[in-house]
Amino acid sequence: MTETPVLPNETRATPVVVPFFDEATSSFSYVVRDPDSDACAVIDSVLEIDMPSGHIAHRGADRIIAYIRQQQWQLEWIIETHVHADHLSAAPYIQEHLGGLIGIGADIITVQNTFGKIFNAGTEFARDGSQFDHLFTDGERYSIGTLPALALHTPGHTPACMSHVIGDACFVGDTLFMPDGGTARADFPGGDARQLYQSIQRLLSLPDELRLFVCHDYRPNDRELAWQSTIKDQRTQNIHVKTGIAESDFVRMREERDATLGMPRLILPSLQVNMRAGHFPPAESNGTVFLKIPLNVL
Repeated sequence: MTETPVLPNETRATPVVVPFFDEATSSFSYVVRDPDSDACAVIDSVLEIDMPSGHIAHRGADRIIAYIRQQQWQLEWIIETHVHADHLSAAPYIQEHLGGLIGIGADIITVQNTFGKIFNAGTEFARDGSQFDHLFTDGERYSIGTLPALALHTPGHTPACMSHVIGDACFVGDTLFMPDGGTARADFPGGDARQLYQSIQRLLSLPDELRLFVCHDYRPNDRELAWQSTIKDQRTQNIHVKTGIAESDFVRMREERDATLGMPRLILPSLQVNMRAGHFPPAESNGTVFLKIPLNVL
């Protein structure tokens, strides 16, 4: 898992990367465009939910849709870096308006088996990843227009986490935060701190100059919002995994820190929706869609 990924020769191509921030969940979504065509991808979209009322909104997704239409770009991919536990995916809504293939890592099957049981999803819920249009495998090469891209399996936060190297940009989901924010937690079902460290070392073996884009920024010490660093920044400055921090020390820190953290506010609705590629469970006999609240499980 810690071998150095072999990047395509065309990796130095520089895609256009446009961030969209969701304040309520401190989440970034990205539109990534091939500089040599009108092809683009959306990474880690957000759907809003108001838990007291159960109302769904599409404000963030509508901003992304309007932007892509205004630029007259063509959406080819809607990528999920993993099954998010802190926000719902807007992937099907964006696909309905703009097309594109919804993709996630092939180990989504492991996540679906775990949470299908937790939510007692029944036989209607397929646990084979078939809700997604494409399942990325480790080392898989694909393209956005003419822009080369590489999918890397980087588990630890969740079993299905994938990082995507697209041109000279690397999208790491929740695996890494900005250097002063450290790393993701590893205590969700299927998470593993030792595996997370090894995945991060794999990322840190990438070229220094690669731009690295995070999925969350919680603004430590009230600094300004930030979403981009480099592999070199992470290797030399990340407070949890910079050069010199041993695996055993990281695992001890991560496990002790995770034990103090509460569950994300939207974990229960998020997991039920995101394990279905952003789709909601089927409506019940009265025509209403319900989400479950399992008690004393997480």
